[in-house]
Amino acid sequence: MSVLTADARRDLEIHRYPVLVYALAPLAALVLQAWLPRLLGRFAWFDLPLIITVYFALGRRSPIQGTVMGCVLGLLEDALTHHAIGINGVAKTVVGFLAASVGIRIDVENHTIRLILIFLLSLLSSAICIFINRVLLGLAIEPDWFNQLFTAIGNSVIAVIVFPFFDRLQVRD
Repeated sequence: MSVLTADARRDLEIHRYPVLVYALAPLAALVLQAWLPRLLGRFAWFDLPLIITVYFALGRRSPIQGTVMGCVLGLLEDALTHHAIGINGVAKTVVGFLAASVGIRIDVENHTIRLILIFLLSLLSSAICIFINRVLLGLAIEPDWFNQLFTAIGNSVIAVIVFPFFDRLQVRD
């Protein structure tokens, strides 16, 4: 059980990054998220702003910062796509808050836990988007759960590759 819980040292450890990383990583994720699906078509099984939101929320361990980052990235993603403004904003806000809250409670340095978290949070984000579209907006959209499952798997694979890269960019004290 000690693998899952964070000790007192980890509770105090908050990851810091250069300002350039905070600016360029979300910007690159938004640009690639708007551009790559046009090239890949229906095989674009990833959500890069979600991955960035989860990573920084887990690392900073602040629910407020995770919520704000998720909200901003989600709204900007909505602005760059054909979706109604706010759908991804709400989904990524919830995901950012939950990721930061989980980051406080458990050891998120473990790669297996990160993999499981990004997979589950990706499915949650998809479920929230589908809920908003069908229930709140009343749109007759049939959810494609296989596509959502492949997106969650794609996000997990990308996160396994990208998270260690971002770990190396941390500012060490």
